[in-house]
Amino acid sequence: MRQQQWRLLYLLRNTTFNHAPLNPNLHSHFSLRSFSSIQPLFKIPHFTPPHFSRTFSSDPVLQPNDSDNHFIVISDIFSKPIQNDVVKSLLDSNRVSINRDSVIQILEKLDSNVDVARRFFNWVLETSPGRLSSKSYNEMLFVLGTNGLVNEFWDLVSVMKKKGFGVSNRVKVKMLEIFEKGGMVDDVLKLNALFESGSMDKSNEKKCSRVRKIVRRNVWDDDVENQIKELNVEWNSDAVKLVLEGLDIEPSKALIFFRWLEESGVFKHDGSTYNAMARVLGREDSIDRFWKLLGDLRDARYDLEAETLAIVFGRFYRGKMVKEAVELYEFAMAGNNKPSRDHCTIILKKIAASKELDMDLFSRVLKVFTESGNVLTDSMVNAVLKSLTSVGKTGQWNKVLKEIEPYMLGARSNLQRTIAYRLSAAGYKDEASEFIGNIEASGSIPEHKTWESLVEGHCVAGNLDKAFASFKEMIEKDGVASAGLTFDVLMNSYCQLNKAIDAYKILCEMVNEKELKPRHSTYKLIVTKLLVQGGFADALNVLGLMRSHGFPPYTDPLFEHISKSGSGDDAILFLKAMTSHDFPSKSVFLRMFNAFFKHGRHDEAQNFLSKCPGYIRNNADVLNLFFSMHSKDAASSGMLAA
Repeated sequence: MRQQQWRLLYLLRNTTFNHAPLNPNLHSHFSLRSFSSIQPLFKIPHFTPPHFSRTFSSDPVLQPNDSDNHFIVISDIFSKPIQNDVVKSLLDSNRVSINRDSVIQILEKLDSNVDVARRFFNWVLETSPGRLSSKSYNEMLFVLGTNGLVNEFWDLVSVMKKKGFGVSNRVKVKMLEIFEKGGMVDDVLKLNALFESGSMDKSNEKKCSRVRKIVRRNVWDDDVENQIKELNVEWNSDAVKLVLEGLDIEPSKALIFFRWLEESGVFKHDGSTYNAMARVLGREDSIDRFWKLLGDLRDARYDLEAETLAIVFGRFYRGKMVKEAVELYEFAMAGNNKPSRDHCTIILKKIAASKELDMDLFSRVLKVFTESGNVLTDSMVNAVLKSLTSVGKTGQWNKVLKEIEPYMLGARSNLQRTIAYRLSAAGYKDEASEFIGNIEASGSIPEHKTWESLVEGHCVAGNLDKAFASFKEMIEKDGVASAGLTFDVLMNSYCQLNKAIDAYKILCEMVNEKELKPRHSTYKLIVTKLLVQGGFADALNVLGLMRSHGFPPYTDPLFEHISKSGSGDDAILFLKAMTSHDFPSKSVFLRMFNAFFKHGRHDEAQNFLSKCPGYIRNNADVLNLFFSMHSKDAASSGMLAA
C-alpha cells in the first residue's frame, strides 16, 4: 500500500503549487506541431490552411444548429471551393462558431448534399481536426454511403480504423440495406466482416472506452495499470484524446492517466494530447495543475490549439475568472498560435464590466496585444466603452481612454467625435469637458467635428447653457468660418424648448460680436419661432440681419401673423423692416392688403391703407382692389337681404 501511495505521488508530482504567472518571454522558441499525420481524404485545390480561430462575443455566440439561418450560411459558404482564410472571414462576419457538436449537426443536415458536406468536412479536417469526433466521422460515412460514393466510403473507413474509430451500428444497418438492394455482395461481406465475432468490440475506439471505465471506476493502482495494458490499445494521439475527453469530469484521474502513459513508456505525448489534457484541467478547481501543464507544454515547445483557447477562455469568462483569462491570453500571445483580435476585445470588455475596474490587468492586455504588432481599432474601443456603460461606469470612460491612448495611432477623429457626443448626450457634462481637456493636454487639437458632436450632445441632453458655452469655446479655438451647422443645431434646440427669445439674443451676440454668419435656415427658424413665442419686434430685427448677410428676408410667416392678429401699425413696421429703402415695392403692399382681406379683416386693411404713403393710397391697382372688395361685400349683403 505504501509503495502504491508513493507511485501516485510520483505521477502527480509538481502538479499543485502556488500559482505564479508564466513568463511569456519563455515562449519565443515555440514551434507549431502538426495537428494530425492523417492527410485530408478529399482534396480541395488551392487551400492554404491558416491557424483556426473562433469568434468570441460577450454575448452567447449562436451555434449553427441554433438556427436554420446559420445552417444556410454554412451551406452557402461551402457550396463551391473556397480558400480557408475566406471561410474564416465569412464565418466571423456572420457570427458563426464551430465546435464538435455543431460539426455533427451540420453533417446530419447535409446528408443529401454530398459536395457541400465533403468540403465542410475537409475544411474542419485541415483547420481543426480536433473537432472531428468518431460521431462526425460516422456522419460523413453516412453521407458518402447513402449518396452512392462507395469507394470514398471505404477509404474513410480505413482512415477511421487508423484513428481507432469504429463504424456505428446506424451506419452499418443503413449501408447493409443499400448494399443488399444494389446486389453489392462483396461490400455486404466486407461490412459484415467488420462486425464479425465482435470485431467492432475489439476496435481501438471500444478499447479506449473500456480504459475510461476502468479509470473512472477504480482508485489508481497497479491493478488498474495492468488492466489497461492487457487491452493492448494502439496508443496514438486520437486514442489518448478519446480517453481524456471521457475523463473530463474527473480531472485528477485524467492527469494521473496522462502522466502514466509517458512515465511508463507506453506513449510519448505530442501537442495534440497536451492540448486535450489542458482542456480537461482548464477550470477553477484544477487551476494550479492547469498552469503546471502549460509550463510543461511550453517546455516541450508546443502551442495551445485554437479549440483549447476557446474552451478554456469560455470557462474562465463564465466563472468570472478575469485574472486567469488575462494570464492565459498572455501565454497564448507569446506562442505561434496567437488568439484573434476578438479575444483581446472580449477580455478588455470583461475587465471593464468587472465589479472592480482593474487597470493593471487592462494595461497588460493592451501591452501584449500591441507588442505583437496589432493596433487598437475604433470598434474595439467602442466595445469597451459600451461595456463600461452597461454596468453604469460611463463616468470612468476618461480613465480607460487615458490608458488606451498610448496604444492607439493617430488622432482617431471618428472615435473622438463619437465619445464627445456620447458623454455629453448622456448628461456627463464634467466628463465631456475632461475628455476635451485630455485631448488638448496630449498635445492634440480637437477637430471641428469633435466640437460639433460635443455641442450637439449637450443639446440632446437639454443642457443648453453648457452647449452654448462649448460653442463659444469652439469658435474661439476653431473660428466661425465653419460654425454655421453647429450654430443651427444650437438655435434649433433653444427654439424647441420654447426659448426663441434667448436664441435671438445669442444670434445677435454671435453676429454682432463674433461676426458669425448663420445659415439661411437658421434665420428662417428663428423668425418663425419668435412669432409663435411673442417676439414680433425681435423677428423684424432678424430681417435686418438677414439682409446684412445677403439673404432675402423671410417674410411668409410675418404676412400670415400680421394678417391674422396684427394691426395696420404692425404692417407698416414690417414693410419698413424688410427693405433698406423707406418702403418696399407696390406688390408687397398689395400682398399685405390681400392677406387682410383673406382673413376677413377689412377694417384693419382700411386702417393699414390710411397709414400707407400717398403714392400707395392713390395707386390705381390699390384703389381697384378696395373697390372690388367693397363691391363683393355689397353684393353679399344684398343677397342676404333678399
